[in-house]
Amino acid sequence: MYKVIEGGVCAAKGYKANGLNCGLNANKEKNDLGLYTSDVPANTAGVYTTNKVKGAPIIVTKTHLEKTNGIARAVIMNSKNANTCNADGEEKAEAMCKLAADALGIDKNEVLVASTGVIGQILPIEPIADNVKPLADGLTYDGNLRAATAIMTTDTVKKEYAVEFELDGKVCRLGGMAKGSGMIHPNMATTLNFITTDAAVSCDMLQKALSDIVKVTYNCLSVDGDTSTNDTILLHANGLAQNTEITCENDDYKVFKEALYIVMSELTKMLAKDGEGATKLLECTVKTAPDLDTAIIVAKSVIRSPLLKCAMFGADANWGRVLCAIGYAEADFDINKVDVDFRSEKGVLPVCRNGAGVPFSEDLAKEILSEEDIYIDVDLNLGDDEAKAWGCDLTYDYVKINGDYRS
Repeated sequence: MYKVIEGGVCAAKGYKANGLNCGLNANKEKNDLGLYTSDVPANTAGVYTTNKVKGAPIIVTKTHLEKTNGIARAVIMNSKNANTCNADGEEKAEAMCKLAADALGIDKNEVLVASTGVIGQILPIEPIADNVKPLADGLTYDGNLRAATAIMTTDTVKKEYAVEFELDGKVCRLGGMAKGSGMIHPNMATTLNFITTDAAVSCDMLQKALSDIVKVTYNCLSVDGDTSTNDTILLHANGLAQNTEITCENDDYKVFKEALYIVMSELTKMLAKDGEGATKLLECTVKTAPDLDTAIIVAKSVIRSPLLKCAMFGADANWGRVLCAIGYAEADFDINKVDVDFRSEKGVLPVCRNGAGVPFSEDLAKEILSEEDIYIDVDLNLGDDEAKAWGCDLTYDYVKINGDYRS
């Protein structure tokens, strides 16, 4: 029902993208300015950081969407500088939108803006102004990679995913791109994320689907316990697939929502696996929970434990750290009913039953935990609900990267 396809943010009909180096990044081989557009006005939904300190681009983006009643045509973005905690931040963010609008021949309020990088440094507008025209002139329907690399900071790989599906007998596509390696923690969209679809979906249904899926994907991701000031997810639907517009929670809405979940969950895993200095992807599944919220709370508590992250880096089956993290989760359950397994391609290792340890082979444990993808399975044995959370191990390189981040 869902076919994985190429194209990222350009996979859906009617979206162009581009990216280039404008000089914010001294390394001329790395793009630092990106732009993507829709051929027609697109219904747009957004979710943003819960940090009380919010980047100027978020304030401007939300203002523009309020003025247009949720309609957007383009998004301009930059890396290296977050444009946050600056007295002229909103002025610069508005200027970026105006520059892009003039180059595209559209209204400024139809342009949204996003920035990522160092906090508290003045954003120079001149390099952006000097390069907006070639950025706009170079927009193509296959420019997704150039845009995806323009938002990378400490990311080591670009992050894109897209699927194809049917609504109302029409072929629809939904794809996105994301960036993020550090300053990633649950409770909001975590990092910069842009998702486009050619399906016809109302603004209200877009927002509902996005908010629901964020709860079980991006909000269940933690690399280091720091929630960024610039976290943003934008979801656009331009309707060029020509399906009957989704305006209520009908069967087509369910199909669309599942497509959105597939893309957002895959991007979430990519973000987790590319955590700063990471060598392993960690996935915690909490099953047999009394309700969804309990499952989410416990899974997030496990995945964000620094001690567990360190143990996974060392391939140490220190399951007590899992129980410890479960124990301080703010949820109601019976710890004496909890079971825990470690799992990878090398096999399954039961380590805890009914809240107590069980004998296991340390050699097998080392073999299982030396894989790149590690799964931590927790059974609460209290119900039928289930949730997942994602993260990565904590390594020496994380400290090295963040000890010299501003360079």
